[in-house]
Amino acid sequence: MRSIWNGAISFGLVSIPIKLVNATENHSIHFRQIHLADGGRIRYRKVCELDEEEVSGGEIGKAYEDADGTMIPITDEDLAQLPLPTAKTIEIVAFVPADEIDPLQMDAAYYLSANGVPAAKPYTLLREALKRSNKVAVAKYALRGRERLGMLRVVDDVIAMHGLLWPDEIRAPEGVAPDSDVTVRDAELDLADALMDTLGEVDMDSLHDDYREAVEELIAAKASGEAVQPSESEDSGGGKVIDLIAALESSVRAAKKSRGEGEGEAESEEDMADVHPIKKKATPRKTAPQKSSPKSTGGKKSTASTAKKTTQKKTTSKSTSSASSSKGTSSANSAKKQTSSGSRSTTKKKTAAPRKRASA
Repeated sequence: MRSIWNGAISFGLVSIPIKLVNATENHSIHFRQIHLADGGRIRYRKVCELDEEEVSGGEIGKAYEDADGTMIPITDEDLAQLPLPTAKTIEIVAFVPADEIDPLQMDAAYYLSANGVPAAKPYTLLREALKRSNKVAVAKYALRGRERLGMLRVVDDVIAMHGLLWPDEIRAPEGVAPDSDVTVRDAELDLADALMDTLGEVDMDSLHDDYREAVEELIAAKASGEAVQPSESEDSGGGKVIDLIAALESSVRAAKKSRGEGEGEAESEEDMADVHPIKKKATPRKTAPQKSSPKSTGGKKSTASTAKKTTQKKTTSKSTSSASSSKGTSSANSAKKQTSSGSRSTTKKKTAAPRKRASA
């Protein structure tokens, strides 16, 4: 990576030669202004207000405009003569805990690279000292003609520096908070906590600029002459009065669904109420039309019912025949009994008669 500044870190009596390298880059898509009539590019020319003539870059200098409109010329030589001890030095002034730095002060980020072999040992010493202390270094440095404030911290095995705004460059948040008094209920806070827990953490490397990708696709389609289909944008509901509880509950359910969580688990009463209609639709209750289908074909009885009645008749006939056979058997048995009893009585009478004659 190309360095944009060469200097040294002043760490007490230790001087560490370093090179300053941009740690960030801008991927925004830039557009040019054109003339709609013929597509010609619009350019801005630098013209002097007094003679209305275009001037080149070598003829342009700096000036400070006074309150009455007077221009006070300031040259580069004038600025170079000013006492600026941080012109080529990043001067560390303090070591503080990282949480003492207000994120509002964060500006551009840079990597500090050791400049040369002799710088490797003091560079590593400062890096390891920052790691072990869990602190950051506050420093002053000069870049592009002005003195700035910076914060040094360790990123992997590299010392990074964040440009910081001066404290008087941070505006006070006056008139930004809601004017009216708002009361937040515990139930709303509980749902907000549940939503935060459901969303959880994210892999920062997985985040990307969807809008930039859409613009790139638009440019590619236009360049190839393809028709551009308008995309359907979701209504964010901005400016509408919403039910906060319902919105939080819906957000929790949507977050769980997107992460594949909550399947097969017991949900709250609200969630279960949403699931019940699905179960009712799934139950096969509407089977009556199948029974009435024979009526639509001429009112004939179904085969199943006919078979059932036939089976009932066979069973009845079997029971009747069995009953009659049992009755017949019983009557025959009674007849046999009567016949045997009659024969026995006759035999007794015949044997009794001769006894009477012998006695006579």
